[in-house]
Amino acid sequence: MAQFVLVPFQRLKMDVLQALLEDYATRDGTDYGERELTTQDKVDRLQRQLGAGDLQILYDADSEQWDLVPQAQAELLLNS
Repeated sequence: MAQFVLVPFQRLKMDVLQALLEDYATRDGTDYGERELTTQDKVDRLQRQLGAGDLQILYDADSEQWDLVPQAQAELLLNS
């Protein structure tokens, strides 16, 4: 069973957070709607969502993978 850890984005160095958000923003299958956005626009949007608490960074200790997930989903995964 997956073991998730919440990673507060404020504790990451700015260059690490930027790289993490760029990686997420350029993943295949990531949909941002009808209008095509630049990578930096996507990163800015993700950063705003993190700052507002709408997204959380979760690390899966078993698979050694991380993901950005909506707040409600993060709560479910952390409390299961």
